[in-house]
Amino acid sequence: MPKALPVIDVTAPICCAPVAAGPVDDQAALEVALRLKALADPARVKLMSLLLANGGQATGQLAAAVGLAESTVSHHLSQLRAAGLIDSTRHGMSVHHQPLRNALSALCIVLDPNCCT
Repeated sequence: MPKALPVIDVTAPICCAPVAAGPVDDQAALEVALRLKALADPARVKLMSLLLANGGQATGQLAAAVGLAESTVSHHLSQLRAAGLIDSTRHGMSVHHQPLRNALSALCIVLDPNCCT
């Protein structure tokens, strides 16, 4: 059984000195690694792509789009949520997921401060 991702504070996008600026401390390295680990799965990359392209979707819509069972998609979405990359809101019987663009932008800047200039 795969190990669960450690819980991190996702109240704000990742914020630390760029990795290229010099050695990072243990906490910053953990936060970056957890977010990258959450994206290190092809299904999760596809889900993020769909969420970014469509501005958000329900679990059932995402499952149909990627050709996976809703329970599998729900698991992948929980990993993305734990890493602070998406937000989920219940609407009646369905759950709607939205990408947290600030978290992705911050991750890009941490990896390469020149990526968005």
